Amino acid sequence: METQIKKRAEELMEKLTLDEKIGMIHGAQLFQTAGVERLGIPPLKMSDGPMGVRQEFEPDSWNTIGHSDDYVTYLPCNSALAATWNRKLAYEMGSVLGEEARGRGKDVILAPGVNIKRSPLCGRNFEYFSEDPYLTKEMAVPYIQGVQMWDVAACVKHYAVNNQETGRLWVEVEIDEQVLRDIYLPAFHDAVIKGGAYTIMGAYNKLYGEHCCQSDFLLQKILREEWGYDGVVISDWGAVHDTQKAALSQLDIEMSVTYDFDDYFMAGPLKKKIQAGEISETVINEKAVRILLLMMRLHMLDGERKAGAYNTKEHQQKALEVARESVVLLKNEKNHLPLKKEELKSVLLVGENADCLHSGGGGSAEIKALYEISPLMGLKTHLGGNVKVGYTQGYYREEKSEDSQGNWQETSLEHDNGPTKPSDHQTDELEMKRKQLRDEAIQLAKEYETVIYVGGLNHDLDCEGKDREDMKLPYEQDILIQELLKVKPDLIVVIIGGSPVEMDTWIHQANTIVWGWYAGMEGGNALAEVLLGEVNPSGKLPETFYKTHKDCSAYILGKAIGDKKVIYHEGRYVGYRYYDKYHVEPQYCFGHGLSYTSFEYRSLSVDRIEKKILCYMKNTGNLAGGEIIQVYKRSNESEEFSFQELIGFEKVFLEGGEETQITLNFEAEIENGCELLVGSSSKDIRLTCKFDFK
Repeated sequence: METQIKKRAEELMEKLTLDEKIGMIHGAQLFQTAGVERLGIPPLKMSDGPMGVRQEFEPDSWNTIGHSDDYVTYLPCNSALAATWNRKLAYEMGSVLGEEARGRGKDVILAPGVNIKRSPLCGRNFEYFSEDPYLTKEMAVPYIQGVQMWDVAACVKHYAVNNQETGRLWVEVEIDEQVLRDIYLPAFHDAVIKGGAYTIMGAYNKLYGEHCCQSDFLLQKILREEWGYDGVVISDWGAVHDTQKAALSQLDIEMSVTYDFDDYFMAGPLKKKIQAGEISETVINEKAVRILLLMMRLHMLDGERKAGAYNTKEHQQKALEVARESVVLLKNEKNHLPLKKEELKSVLLVGENADCLHSGGGGSAEIKALYEISPLMGLKTHLGGNVKVGYTQGYYREEKSEDSQGNWQETSLEHDNGPTKPSDHQTDELEMKRKQLRDEAIQLAKEYETVIYVGGLNHDLDCEGKDREDMKLPYEQDILIQELLKVKPDLIVVIIGGSPVEMDTWIHQANTIVWGWYAGMEGGNALAEVLLGEVNPSGKLPETFYKTHKDCSAYILGKAIGDKKVIYHEGRYVGYRYYDKYHVEPQYCFGHGLSYTSFEYRSLSVDRIEKKILCYMKNTGNLAGGEIIQVYKRSNESEEFSFQELIGFEKVFLEGGEETQITLNFEAEIENGCELLVGSSSKDIRLTCKFDFK
């Protein structure tokens, strides 16, 4: 079948003129290439992004059209999805995105992002899955398969080592090739080989002296030759810098953020070089064939295409299911959670994130949500009118200096670093506003029986085009939390964000901490259900929560973020690998997450030939709950390569008192002297097996 459609694509390409082929390989609008009407070839229509299909823009400007037909389902961010550790949900969330993209008439959805979370400060971390390549690829593959079942191409991004936003258009990454292959490429490999992603997006940055979207090493040697990829390579918007290099590379489509479409590198300038005999027309023939092959795979030419749909009740339900399983219970020392609904009389929510809607921010991840349930609304609707529910802002967030649309082309090409430094007068005024709000919150907290703090980050900080300066909570939230704990020692702290934050100034006083992510349109309902015990939390951290960014290996072993060059001195020791190797205690470890029940592991057996693990798990409590069994391999071949890495996981749901046998397959090789570690997190190991073949 593939051979037949490739032959058809080649035959159709032969009918194209030079101008028609040129039109197919570059943007003719901001999110669209040119079609060939006389041959029935439609334009290729693309859209951001990972959390839903982005709103419609005018063809030749970043002005939004503003009609009412581009409101969509707002999905949890990829970090939230990764926190579920649930492959089935990954497939189903991908399916929602694919169906909505097709329902909006799109051919390519620019998702998922599978870049590794090397630093906790990267502005786009909320769009990515994990610091771990195995967890990333295991969630990305079913996600891609879910998207593409709707005749929509997933576009896995950003290929490769795009791990910061600072200087992203020109920064050069210096990395050992084996580290590149071990840590930063596996998710891309599995995305295109196992997931079958029809398209892939090149990154902005440089690698080994080449811009990624023009890289012979990445696009020719690895992607085409080693992996045998015949899908379409699309540039990030504005990531092409040279006509000759782009044309001769394996890049297929150039997209950008400017409106001079005929002047793109692979537009008019390329046509002139072909006509002058400087570049052979055969190079664009190959690109055109791959684009036509993509269209055939998506049934764009045969009239047998799925229609899709958006804003369905089923999609909203799926968004809720993902949000429920994404909530991570970090700490519950005195079992304040779950709250007993029947005993509640008055509840106060403190913090702007209790009433903040996040769907419209973050750069290219922004969307127009059909609706978004805030934590305040979620809790009020679940408690009803017999419980007094109050809200106070608690902290003051100054206005953003960027434009109201948050149009991300400014951050892409102009390196917008956010608000400028305020004057002394503005600083005094800001401090006064924050103190007033803080004092009001403290006073109100004394009047309510139950106080829940809902703070954290927002898309002023978790945003494309800029990185955070540190992990500190913004807007003096640390001071507010400390003051609240003085008057309410049983304060429940809920943090929402796409990356970890510092907690050291108050974590030892706080007994109850919940992590909430950007959890989509149903996030407020999911959080309320967890707090009230209607849902037993089952999320676990897909990344290490550092005490400070200075504890991250990228900073300890070298400079993590640089404008011109960044060197990955830490090698393979990314995230928990570093912590395990050097016995450093994080704030919360990779894979951590508590439940309202408890689980017991026993009777581990390993078949290293069949690569199979068997053990028993029992829910030793009274409540039904979900547990994520995690399997790590620790190789002790040499001091240099002695570290622990995730090689398998499975999410298991058990009723109270229920026990089951778990069979878990893995792909990793088992060498003499290595150990397999089975547990509830990277630090909470319950069962071990060491291999000695002597």
